[in-house]
Amino acid sequence: MAIPAFLAYLSLEKKYSPLTIVAYKGDLEDFARFCLEEYQTSALEKVEYAIIRNWIVQMSNAQISNRSINRKISALRAYYNFLLKIGEIRISPLARHRSLKTPKKVEIPFSESEMETVLRQIPFDDNFEGTRDRLIIELLYATGIRRSELVNLKMNRIDLSTKTIKVVGKRNKERIVPLLDSTADFLAAYIEERNGLVYRADNAYLFLLKSGNKIYETLVYRIINKYFSLVSPKVKKSPHILRHTFATHMLNKGADLNSVKELLGHSSLASTQVYTHTSIAELKRVHGASHPRSKK
Repeated sequence: MAIPAFLAYLSLEKKYSPLTIVAYKGDLEDFARFCLEEYQTSALEKVEYAIIRNWIVQMSNAQISNRSINRKISALRAYYNFLLKIGEIRISPLARHRSLKTPKKVEIPFSESEMETVLRQIPFDDNFEGTRDRLIIELLYATGIRRSELVNLKMNRIDLSTKTIKVVGKRNKERIVPLLDSTADFLAAYIEERNGLVYRADNAYLFLLKSGNKIYETLVYRIINKYFSLVSPKVKKSPHILRHTFATHMLNKGADLNSVKELLGHSSLASTQVYTHTSIAELKRVHGASHPRSKK
């Protein structure tokens, strides 16, 4: 079975993250188990689409969401594309498969007033952790970087002289992200406090725990949820919503889509276009409120 070779390919050539590889591995193992139990075969390279369709039906009957099913089929599609690449098969059984319909996922960004309230009015603790938490929110909102990119940001990738940071994104793609003057000032103040103790300076990563160890992703989620719960009634309060907020506010203020795409580190414009719906809604609001013929 070519699954181990496929996973190695994802890691070494495609540069997928370890979490993505683990998810793909689990999805493929689920399908292999289904084939063995229902059809007494372990030869996935010989599977026809009818078997995959029956797997989809079984998952649907088990109340697995269409979004989750699509994710599993995406892993399977990548696997069969790999088999095509290495010549194990001549045609993918998923060649004509169409993804299941899923409801559009609407993520509501924080408003400008909510952002200002958190960054200007909410009191942060007057200590190392308070300074760190304030900078985490500032940096996520001012740059639109991902939570994983923030957690893995290293000291040697920060250039305060040019007010830029070098971010390592998905598939190890690097990009330069500019800093606002205010963000650079907060960053400089945090670094000075961070380096106040020797063991902190010994750590390569920017954001640390009080113990001197690197922070972790769930902590970043808790920080965002904690402070925004004080000002926002929105159900979802997460680092990704801050990224969404960054993109939406940039577009609302007139930034072009390509520039936002580059700042976010998207590989295609289609990924960035999901943020435009809110921008269009804002344009409609401004148009309706400003046009002389609009009914007041």
